Amino acid sequence: MKKILGVIKILGPGLLYAGAAIGVSHLVQSTKAGAMFNFDLVWILILANLLKYPFFEFAPRYALSTGRNLVQGYASIGRWALILFSALTLLTMFATQATVTVVTVGLIAYVFNINISLTALSFAILIIAMLVLLIGRFSLLDKIIKFIIVLLALSTVLALLAALGIEKEIKPEALANFDWFKHADVVFLIAFVGWMPAPLEVSVWSSTWNLEKIKELGYKPSLKNTLTEFKIGYIGTALMALGFLSMGALVMYGTGEQLSPNGTIFSEQLIRIYTTSLGGWAHWVVSIAAVTTMLSTTITVLDAYPRVLSAIFVELTGKPSKSEIKLYRIFLLVMVTGATLTIAYAAKSMAFMVTVATTMAFLTAPFLAWLNYRVVTDDHMPIENRPGLFLRVLSLVGIFFFAAFAVVYVYKFMSL
Repeated sequence: MKKILGVIKILGPGLLYAGAAIGVSHLVQSTKAGAMFNFDLVWILILANLLKYPFFEFAPRYALSTGRNLVQGYASIGRWALILFSALTLLTMFATQATVTVVTVGLIAYVFNINISLTALSFAILIIAMLVLLIGRFSLLDKIIKFIIVLLALSTVLALLAALGIEKEIKPEALANFDWFKHADVVFLIAFVGWMPAPLEVSVWSSTWNLEKIKELGYKPSLKNTLTEFKIGYIGTALMALGFLSMGALVMYGTGEQLSPNGTIFSEQLIRIYTTSLGGWAHWVVSIAAVTTMLSTTITVLDAYPRVLSAIFVELTGKPSKSEIKLYRIFLLVMVTGATLTIAYAAKSMAFMVTVATTMAFLTAPFLAWLNYRVVTDDHMPIENRPGLFLRVLSLVGIFFFAAFAVVYVYKFMSL
């Protein structure tokens, strides 16, 4: 009982990870995978979660063992490693923030019947998210995420159980299997894996949240309890992904209905998947669960990038760490501005934004995975806290597969 209470007390970073992960990869990509290919990609989903696990686990392991975040860990490898990571962050940050915001805005526009421009509504949501972070900081984010994750988990489990006995009209011409030789299917697979369960850069975010949680607690929790808390969040996100894929397969597969690339129409389809299983009474419960989930993802991502950018700036310039609070506020404004402009000028559709962000995450995964492995196995890491043989072997297998698939994808793309 004492151990359980210890884990409950430090709940936060693992659930923040879940808040960042359960968003586009789950509501959009997992649902779409089930609707398009039935259960064909379940093994891919499980494999992606398994192979990415070590690199996400290394974040709390490193933070608790050294009192440093992964940005500082990359700097210890060499300035070149930090510069490369910085370049990857600058390359993906606006696309990632814009993607989760567009999906959030699509849900809000549908649920509350708001008919204003995508850019204007996105800007309004980003401003609200920024104010939440400036006023409440980490402690508020830490508190609201727990309620949101539980709400979505309960509604998804209930809907999935109800969907097991659902009857639907099957159209034989709509029954399709995943085809490894079909370009469109492979493109979707890359996007699916890229953010399943989350892009690897979330591991860096997680390391900063762990250190922030230590400040809030006023003491350093045990590594064992911290890793247990992380596993709760990680396993939970994997199960939720299976739940969304199953919902897409059970309710939509074979019906001939295509999930729309338009954010508002997609949101209507997503809510209908739940209400088809549970009944019309569940419309508002599910709507609020979906909206709050994507809002939490938007806020979590908006919190993470300024934290990481501040840490990068401090490491590259040698500024004192106390300047990170001021830098955090500056980078919040940068993120809101950059994401809004990206939505205004680049987001032709939700599908376009999702494909760009997830594909970039897929292609950068081998490099980030290797950096995380290097950090937890070098001399800065206490020997007793380094990963065991199983995690090290699984890490090397993951790095190999990420690199191999990235090369194959680039080759196929170049040969078109």
